[in-house]
Amino acid sequence: MSTKTTQQSTYHVGDDADRALKARHATMWALGDFPSVAHRVIPHLGADLVEAAGVRAGQHVLDVGAGAGNAAIPAAVRGATVVASDIAPVLLDAGRAEAQAFGDDVAARLDWQVADAEALPHGDGEFDVVLSSVGVMFAPHHPDAAAELLRVTRPGGTIALANWTPQGFVGRLFATMKPFAAPPPPGAQPPPLWGDEDHVRSLLGAGTTALHLERRQVLVEGFTSGAQWRDLFKAAYGPTVAAYAALADRPDDVAALDAALAALGDDALADGVMEWEYLLVVAERGR
Repeated sequence: MSTKTTQQSTYHVGDDADRALKARHATMWALGDFPSVAHRVIPHLGADLVEAAGVRAGQHVLDVGAGAGNAAIPAAVRGATVVASDIAPVLLDAGRAEAQAFGDDVAARLDWQVADAEALPHGDGEFDVVLSSVGVMFAPHHPDAAAELLRVTRPGGTIALANWTPQGFVGRLFATMKPFAAPPPPGAQPPPLWGDEDHVRSLLGAGTTALHLERRQVLVEGFTSGAQWRDLFKAAYGPTVAAYAALADRPDDVAALDAALAALGDDALADGVMEWEYLLVVAERGR
């Protein structure tokens, strides 16, 4: 068992409180149907991240917070040997099934592992490339997750991340849900902070010899109204499902959140298209 220190508190990785927190995260991501949401709104984000990272055949790749493999599978298609890790077993099961559609060769290059991003079960410098497509940003203790990304990447290797920004649509989604949700546990940091350049520099900069940060947009199509988008996320996106579940006996708050999310979606829609901003991070691990 190791001790980690955050700005607000000290906790122990693997102690009862930490295990309970991670179990709640796993349960949250199992709510709804996140793989269907990913297919609907970010079908190409993982492949774009793999391209930006320069993944190539023969490399050993780790995808942290892999979900159903929207980055892990494209990396395996390129010929890399990939470990896809996530805290939610149900998401890995979905990814394992999806990989079969790409053929036996691709499926054989993928190893699906349940793992905590803040305590990765891998050796120092084990991977040529470490990826995370809107995944590691949801680990609650950012410095500890960042330290693990750096630790398991070989010197001179690549860390590549796609993180929703605080100012972008998903950052605004979490800000909209915040007044209706339970307060985060002590020491936990908001996921969209991983989309802030200064925050990423503070987390990764000292361990890297090159750090490229670029704001990009995901174009999300297929919604005709904010209410239509809200209804999908209300039914299928784990954090939103959890927010509504906490309001089950508060109908006025349910109505207020319904209205706030519909307005958020309407504000983002322009000619049937939404632009969701993310921060692309490509770093070279220090030698």
